[in-house]
Amino acid sequence: MSHDGVGLRAVMRSVAFLTAGALAVPVLTACSADDEEKVSPVAAQDIAPAGRDQVTDGGTLRWAVDAVPATLNTFQADADTTTSRVAGAVLPSLYRLDRNGRPQLNPDYLESAKVVDEEPKQVVLYKLNQQAVWSDGREIGADDFAAQWRALSGKDSAYWTARNAGYDRIEKIERGKNNLEVRVTFSRPYADWKSLFSPLYPKDVMGAAATFNDGARSKLNVTAGPFALQSVDSKTGEIHLTRNPRWWGRPAKLAEIALVAVPRDQRATALAANRIDMADVDPEQANRITLAAGARGSAPLEGPSTPGTPGTPGTPSTPGTPGTTLSPAKALRSWAVAHGSDEAAARDEAGVREKLRQAAAQYASEQSSLSGFVVRKSLEPAYTQLALNGSEGPLADERVRRAVARALDRDELAQAVLKPLGLPAVPVGSHLALAGQQAYADNSGALGGHDAKEAQALLVDAGWVPGGPVKEEKKDKEKGKAAGSEGKKAAPGSEPESDDGSYIGGEDNKPAGIDRAKADPAGEAEEHRTTHSDEQTATRFDGKRYARHDTRQGGAPGAYAPKGTAAPAGAASGVLAKDGKPLTLRFVLPSGPGSESLNTVADHISRMLERIGIRTETTKVAGDSYFKDHIASGQYDLALYSWPASAFPATDARPIFAKPVPAADGSLTVEQNYTRVGTDQVDQLFDQAIGTLDESEERALVRKADARIWAAAGSIPLYQRPQLTAVRPNLANAGSFGFQTPLYEDMGFLKKGAKPSATPSTP
Repeated sequence: MSHDGVGLRAVMRSVAFLTAGALAVPVLTACSADDEEKVSPVAAQDIAPAGRDQVTDGGTLRWAVDAVPATLNTFQADADTTTSRVAGAVLPSLYRLDRNGRPQLNPDYLESAKVVDEEPKQVVLYKLNQQAVWSDGREIGADDFAAQWRALSGKDSAYWTARNAGYDRIEKIERGKNNLEVRVTFSRPYADWKSLFSPLYPKDVMGAAATFNDGARSKLNVTAGPFALQSVDSKTGEIHLTRNPRWWGRPAKLAEIALVAVPRDQRATALAANRIDMADVDPEQANRITLAAGARGSAPLEGPSTPGTPGTPGTPSTPGTPGTTLSPAKALRSWAVAHGSDEAAARDEAGVREKLRQAAAQYASEQSSLSGFVVRKSLEPAYTQLALNGSEGPLADERVRRAVARALDRDELAQAVLKPLGLPAVPVGSHLALAGQQAYADNSGALGGHDAKEAQALLVDAGWVPGGPVKEEKKDKEKGKAAGSEGKKAAPGSEPESDDGSYIGGEDNKPAGIDRAKADPAGEAEEHRTTHSDEQTATRFDGKRYARHDTRQGGAPGAYAPKGTAAPAGAASGVLAKDGKPLTLRFVLPSGPGSESLNTVADHISRMLERIGIRTETTKVAGDSYFKDHIASGQYDLALYSWPASAFPATDARPIFAKPVPAADGSLTVEQNYTRVGTDQVDQLFDQAIGTLDESEERALVRKADARIWAAAGSIPLYQRPQLTAVRPNLANAGSFGFQTPLYEDMGFLKKGAKPSATPSTP
């Protein structure tokens, strides 16, 4: 998932269980206020901060988004990051996040907000900014708060809401001395009350189910931010926000913000074509842009890590320039065919060479245009994790999950992704917060660090024996007979098998005998499978079987040797087996643009697991079906995906780690806990955290919950996601925001001769 900046609240974080209760969990003590202030984000935001007096008045910022959103109502299930971006610019947020990911009162809307009573019930008194008005001239007041509470309380099923957390604890909302004072009384204590009413919609939207469900999907007639919504055009893929003439705060520097839908893999081209001014980009595009800007002295990003040498950056690489990717041998062959005696082949080859020349010319032209951009980089307020499905198979055993976790060198994985980008390669130590946030603490010690010997001991304890017998399935025997007696060459077109009957993917990830052109005319199947085992074997399209060499022993990536060649030193001695079945885990990954980093990480993980005797079968699936058809439905053993960090983990993270409960039909209700691993202790700690009004106690309980989540080994946080943003050099107060809520009114283009300041501007 992608996150552009961060809103006050993250976008909805869209069976046999063995408890961790008996495991040793370290006693966690609350940090002092001084200690908490010393904790800072791993990477600072990168937004070219500038004082407002250095920013010109006017201009249009064209900002790339993934798509025009299906709804402008952030409380509906199909809301996305673009929905949140629009809401952040045009609607009130009572609190916003600072650079450390901590909520701060927003003076544009609030004079004050505090708990005025705790007994017999919690009461929060909001005093609103007396200048705050909706775009129709009506003052923002208690009626708007009450309408939003009724819509989101969950009591009226006519409202199609995606979440009700917090609002379901409100008992009543009343006016104080006047309409600008709002008294909110809770039926049960609610620690994360600051998360509520951000964004705040007008009663025109929240007052009736019809307007909530449909009225705010494509338009917002009444707004109250520095910008107003002018138009949403799904055909052109653009949303236009213009200055709000009734805005009472600091005037917006930009005259307009145009949110332009551009697919992620097309953003470099869109930047070069002058369609957009700012866009989040993937590492390959970022490297291309940085290389193009080399004339201004910008250093290129480092190249990707070479497969087989984890954590070691490879040679800086120029993204594949069309026409220059042919090897010398292929280039010579192309020239020979184009100038050969076979006229038909020569014409065809000449056509191919001409297309390559045109592509190279277009690429060179784009590179010239891309030299007018820079890449700003930070870390997203989100982390990538390895998810372990504990509902069935080997990973239902907590010992096997812990063995997988102990086999991982998380430092190496973080370096493989972040070091080539010049970003701090620091593993994430918490499921519930990130460095810089007050709830953060590295609780990974509850599980233990990288230790291959301990991982192997856990597997032995769980009954997985090295070199154990593997039963041969009846259908595999029949296939063997059809192919001929053992030792004879298989019939042409037959599908080769590994020693245990599983198919082994080769360099094209397809069994031998398949006509690639017929089987996959587009050149890219929806699913690709490869298998990593202790003695890695593969089948190429010539029908021969090969053992893949570990490139760490000096082989070239992708090199193969005839089967029977000695395995590299340190390889596992045999297949781990139990009850006649080999220990093989299904590793499901997304395919398509933007998935390169995940595939690199998955390859490292597979090699790490191979060292302790665990085989992995990798399946790559289309990105649009990854979550729905595989993760949410539990069709995987191992998977990589990300969760956003939240300023309110007690509320927002509970559905992700809550213990699944049986439904009436016998199925499991998992909420967002796609690993299906949970414990009663974790649920109890979340409940205690959300029910205390002591902030220090809440943070201590959250940390204890995190330690127990680590111990259960259902998910392993790996690294904070990189945030790379291509922008025009003269764009100020915008770029890679990190934790901070974007200040839309301060964004703009620098005046001629002005330069960004060394420190961010403050409201």
